[in-house]
Amino acid sequence: MNKKQALRLFPLGIILTSLALLLIITLQYKGFKHNINPMIINLGILEIRFYGLVYFSGFLAMYIILLRKIKKGTIPVTPEDSEMLIMFLIIGLILGARIFEVIFYNPSYFLSQPVRILRIWEGGLSFHGALTGVVIVCMIYSRRKKIPFYDLTDTMVMPGIFFIALGRFANFTNAELYGVITAVPWGVKFKEVEGFRHPVQIYETYKNLIIFGTLFFMNSFKLQKGTLSWLFMLMYGIFRFVIEFWKDPSYSPFLILGLKMGQVLSLVMVILSLIYFGKKLKNTTNLYYSD
Repeated sequence: MNKKQALRLFPLGIILTSLALLLIITLQYKGFKHNINPMIINLGILEIRFYGLVYFSGFLAMYIILLRKIKKGTIPVTPEDSEMLIMFLIIGLILGARIFEVIFYNPSYFLSQPVRILRIWEGGLSFHGALTGVVIVCMIYSRRKKIPFYDLTDTMVMPGIFFIALGRFANFTNAELYGVITAVPWGVKFKEVEGFRHPVQIYETYKNLIIFGTLFFMNSFKLQKGTLSWLFMLMYGIFRFVIEFWKDPSYSPFLILGLKMGQVLSLVMVILSLIYFGKKLKNTTNLYYSD
């Protein structure tokens, strides 16, 4: 490891240090009462919420990064092509997220009220569905433009996970996707919700930031194409599987063997990742080599 690569550990160190400090501070208190206003601006007819701002910023950042890659010649497409890609990514993300929500999480609810399937502003977007939608778009786009699939996914995975982290914090500001009742010192009392709850939105925020910090460090090495994307899949699947134990069942219904839907879908991510890395390690002893 050279000096440049060692410096790439700095963001991960900051993330872990802030997590430790947050834990120390919360241990001094007996719970936190949630009274955060999720709206940044409210002008009557115009409302800007933190959650919407995160999505907008995420796609804007992705567009800017793609433009930089195009200028460097890393991705051989035109700026107009990148605009088209972002548009299809937005469509794929929303469609995939909604379809998974309808099929895997609340089929009876949506089948009894089909019109609500279109009301995405009321909430109900599955991460695993969004990921599937994005992957399908990248596969189709890469084939049509004759671009290596992993050139796209390895480019998008780091900014993607960073803004997913902000999105989970936005869930916290919205007082949604909270955890089960708990007596831990850092439990949170949400309005009109029984008892203090595990702040799983904060758990997931730090989970995603830790993944981001790890990928940021690994990107300082010359990785084989796809390694960054599949490392994200593996880490996300493992962390999400564990965190689901503390998530309220109303957001993630139980299926078999006491596992929730989110855990089953996360296990699929882990299994696919292990298959990929297993095949890679059969052909080579290293997934990367240092500069």
